[in-house]
Amino acid sequence: MKESIYLETTVVSYYTSKPSRDIVILAHQEITREWWPRAIKRFDIYISDIVIQEVSSGDPKAVKRRLDEISNFAYLESNDRVEEISKVCIQRLNIPEKSALDATHLALASLYDIDYLVTWNCAHLANGEIIKKLIKINNFLGIHIPIICTPEELLNELKEV
Repeated sequence: MKESIYLETTVVSYYTSKPSRDIVILAHQEITREWWPRAIKRFDIYISDIVIQEVSSGDPKAVKRRLDEISNFAYLESNDRVEEISKVCIQRLNIPEKSALDATHLALASLYDIDYLVTWNCAHLANGEIIKKLIKINNFLGIHIPIICTPEELLNELKEV
């Protein structure tokens, strides 16, 4: 049985977007492009209605590229429990209301027992302080704790595959 990944929107965006002029973003894009085909072979990849919602805004050509790339991935559905855990995460992780969907990504990966939540969002997701608090929250609630990381953190492992 393969390990699972919940693919957060930033990874999809970095994979499909035109090369950035920002050197850090460009590096993340290149890492993502190297990581993506290897990850698809090694992991079961999951997305959600939130990912679809987020990749569906913007330039129509870019939207089509993003949607095409994720069209074959398995889909996790939101439900009342996901909404409940999202609200707890917003409150206890101090996630700003404008970034509330980040809490939903955390709730989905946790409640569906996903092994890895892969993201380039280091403000509200792949952030040591957030992860430390999420471990405490999920332990208290008795739910799964996904490993939250960037594609780069899984890349070395995949080079051996």
